[in-house]
Amino acid sequence: MAVEFPGAPAPLRAINRALAGAIALLLVLSVGILVIPVSLQIFSRYTALIPSYIWTEELARFCLVWSVMLGAMLAVREGTHFTVDVFPRLSPRGEARVELLAGTFVLVFAAVFLWWGWEFTEFAFYRISELAELPLWLIHMAWPIAGAVWLLFGAERMLDAVAVLRRRGHIAA
Repeated sequence: MAVEFPGAPAPLRAINRALAGAIALLLVLSVGILVIPVSLQIFSRYTALIPSYIWTEELARFCLVWSVMLGAMLAVREGTHFTVDVFPRLSPRGEARVELLAGTFVLVFAAVFLWWGWEFTEFAFYRISELAELPLWLIHMAWPIAGAVWLLFGAERMLDAVAVLRRRGHIAA
């Protein structure tokens, strides 16, 4: 009788599913907000009806940073961010081995983003942006948050891969 290894624990899956939903919502929101300052910039160039606001460039840049980082978080969850299709279609066990190898690199990058991203954020705690006068730590937090989320999402994927490798005599889906 073979022992089943279920992979990632149910609480981790539930947390990651809820987190991915919240991140997707924030991504839509950040891109939606990004459209406003960019549109203001474009319209102010071609019409005198809208004044040329100087803060729009900075807000657009900050929204773009968050949009990229939120998208990267979701890409790690879906396994599409750090993948290169070099190998032919592999067996489930081969796919699991590749997932563990790639996941190790993702976890290394996640740790780097978390550790040095926190230092980057500490540097910005008492600073504000020049034009929009936003606290810079709000923008810099994107890096350590991405690192922490990558650790969670990567752990789930790697635990699932380990479960595939530990199964004996079963065909993994």
